[in-house]
Amino acid sequence: MTAPEIGATFELVLVENLTRTQLVQYAGASGDFNPVHSDEVYATDVAGDPTIFAPGLLTMGMTARLITDWFGDGCLRRYSFRFRDRVWPGDTLTATGTVTDVSGDEISVELRVINQSGTVVATGSAMALPPSAINL
Repeated sequence: MTAPEIGATFELVLVENLTRTQLVQYAGASGDFNPVHSDEVYATDVAGDPTIFAPGLLTMGMTARLITDWFGDGCLRRYSFRFRDRVWPGDTLTATGTVTDVSGDEISVELRVINQSGTVVATGSAMALPPSAINL
């Protein structure tokens, strides 16, 4: 694979109609049992939220797939993420990556995740290497 040019973009639907079951499955896999993510009564009556919401790291993990789908497994070298808004059951999330710099084998990518309403729920950046530069 040759490195993409600056300005190249890649878009990926991360999840369509995020389910409550997926939130509970993530809790089990991650060990994050904060009740605001799985217990409706706690989320609404104690925390004062309208319903349960997704852990930020779930969104971050799903977004990393954009990089591996684009450049290949083992290519992600640096990754930073900023949570901008909550992700709710029923949300559809779409991530877009834009190449901002290509320096040697390093490819810098700006990340943006939006929900079905166009609200930015997360932003971030990543540095990846093309498969030809990876020594596995």
